[in-house]
Amino acid sequence: MKKFFETIKNIYKIEELRTRIGYTMILVLIYRLGCFIVLPGVDPGRLADLQGSTQEGLVGLLNMFSGGAFGNASIFALGVMPYISASIVVQLLGIFVPSFRKMQMEGESGRRKMNQITRYLTIMILCIQGPAYVTGMIPRYAVSVGWSSFVFNLVATVILMAGSMFVMWLGERITDRGIGNGISLIIMIGIVARLPYALVAEIGQKFTTTNGGPLILVVEMLIWFFVLVAAIALVQAVRKVPVQYAKRVVGNRQYGGVRQYIPLKINAAGVMPIIFAQALMLFPILFSRFDATRGFAAAMSNYTGIWYNLVFGLLVVVFTYFYTAVTVNPTMMADDMKRNGGFIPGVKPGKKTVEYLDDIMSRVTLPGSIFLAIIAILPAIATKLGVNNQFASFYGGTSLLITVGVVLDTLQQIESYLLMRHYDGLMKTGRLTGRSGM
Repeated sequence: MKKFFETIKNIYKIEELRTRIGYTMILVLIYRLGCFIVLPGVDPGRLADLQGSTQEGLVGLLNMFSGGAFGNASIFALGVMPYISASIVVQLLGIFVPSFRKMQMEGESGRRKMNQITRYLTIMILCIQGPAYVTGMIPRYAVSVGWSSFVFNLVATVILMAGSMFVMWLGERITDRGIGNGISLIIMIGIVARLPYALVAEIGQKFTTTNGGPLILVVEMLIWFFVLVAAIALVQAVRKVPVQYAKRVVGNRQYGGVRQYIPLKINAAGVMPIIFAQALMLFPILFSRFDATRGFAAAMSNYTGIWYNLVFGLLVVVFTYFYTAVTVNPTMMADDMKRNGGFIPGVKPGKKTVEYLDDIMSRVTLPGSIFLAIIAILPAIATKLGVNNQFASFYGGTSLLITVGVVLDTLQQIESYLLMRHYDGLMKTGRLTGRSGM
């Protein structure tokens, strides 16, 4: 406890870090306040039906990602999921379209161009999701008052689009001038905001029904703790590849080498594969205008069903490989190693080193992606075993991994500020390993 207060004191001493944390907290507060501002024309007293309909299924997940704004008919109801969907499309274009691949190689200028394209694509997605929400959810559950149907639909759609773009802007400002990744932090805040409600609902269910009682509640808490530990282990696990650096070179031979290691993360993609897969799984219900009662839409809307979880797990594995290929470049690693006079013992520099690193990444990514997929479908398993639907979402999947990944990533940034100013870090056992790449 003493070390904790000492760390807080050291954080306060660093002016830049103190300013960034304060700036982040202000923007997060603005976001949370906006989640409770109801759309003009919606009767706030009649939102109970809408809130009740957004507690389960895919719509419940969307409501959780938005921090409850979806069920409140808020101006931030659509949250950042349209931006995430646009990011998926742009990332895919970077793989298959040469012009986008070239932009990815242009450094900072290319990143700015792709961010601008992502924003435009976000607006296009909002033009679909906004009217779908206004015409598909509000008339069914929340009664609009005082306006004609056309005026209400037009005004509500424009406000929803503006609100989602404003949330995206808040995330970018947090990334640039605050602490942590802004978009991920906003998603995490929305998830954590639902945890108290979910925990109270689970406790109430166990004490007011014959579904297990206090003993089962204790068992659930223990299982939740072990799943949390497993998620942290997955985020931090690495495989070290030995690299030899020569101190002096005589002819073509290197002598006096110093051995170091390249930490290749078991889950180099972090939580992004689950976010991407979850965003794609939302498309069937969004395009069916929330009428998921038949055929493909019905199968993909039943988040505890076999087909939904099978497709979801496969998408997580695919996106893990995809995002790892985007973020980890064996060719660049081999070139940097060669320029610095380094080599992997027993492997020739150049093409052989690239092939070796690519093979190692493929091997370590497979078990990591499978483990990630298992954690992704754990909420459905927990629901089948009798855990309350709201609390089951915290047993794994997007909720748990986003929370763990974002918290570790943010703590890693704070740790770097403390160590840079020669203060003790947040952990006694050494540097904190975040979810980002090398």
